[in-house]
Amino acid sequence: MSHYNNASELDKLTLGKTTQYISEYQPSLLQSVPRSLNRTELNLTAENLPFKGEDIWYGYELSWLNNKGKPVVAVAEFSFPCTSPNIVESKSFKLYLNSFNQTKFTDIHAVQTILCQDLTKTCGAQAKVTLFNVEECPALNIKQIPSTCIDELDIEVEEYHLQPELLSLENDEENTDELLVSHLLKSNCLITNQPDWASIYIDYSGNKINHKSLLKYLISFRQHNEFHEQCVERIFCDIQRYCQPEKLTVYARYTRRGGLDINPFRTTENNKPFFARTIRQ
Repeated sequence: MSHYNNASELDKLTLGKTTQYISEYQPSLLQSVPRSLNRTELNLTAENLPFKGEDIWYGYELSWLNNKGKPVVAVAEFSFPCTSPNIVESKSFKLYLNSFNQTKFTDIHAVQTILCQDLTKTCGAQAKVTLFNVEECPALNIKQIPSTCIDELDIEVEEYHLQPELLSLENDEENTDELLVSHLLKSNCLITNQPDWASIYIDYSGNKINHKSLLKYLISFRQHNEFHEQCVERIFCDIQRYCQPEKLTVYARYTRRGGLDINPFRTTENNKPFFARTIRQ
């Protein structure tokens, strides 16, 4: 996409390049990407964001050594505010987490503290980190989220490149409240072109969105190249522009890659993400 051409911020990334795995703590492995790279095209600035929210990551492959050299494992929940100037690039995040593998820490609190410190520095805003025992992480319980799935609609699809103009409203002007879900969202990594898969939840109030048009629009991301967080912000902005809901929440639950899954949450409201893991995660 044109707004990424010649972006020096992307040239420095290890993403898409051959790398070595380092198993002793090295915070310099973390790399950031400015959120402004795609927000410029969406006419968004730090001062005029139409949403609130956060990016919630789960790490399933975190391990370190205790003072006696015995391995410890944990599941990690990371949260980054959508107002942070940067996102954390996912491959660098994976390499960074692997650098804990052969490093000794006094206890789980020491690990949590240093993770929070390093990630806050990388994203440019206060990050939150919570570590869980691998047998007890309530936020990752698999639950069915009460929602209307639009995937079984009988539609003919011809467009697999982003086309926001597909979005439309129903003819009636009656207001509605709906929580919709599609499991058909697929986009591609901006750098490597690897497929990214997600279940996306759209919770809104206002004039009723035409479900077939919404499904066609989401499918049009199938050949689109952008990072997870950027796709969700684009979906949010496109729905606002073409459907003008009174309230809107967009929440994507991406499948994991390299022991990490990313779950961007954007909303006009003061609500929080619902914590439940889909079976695909």
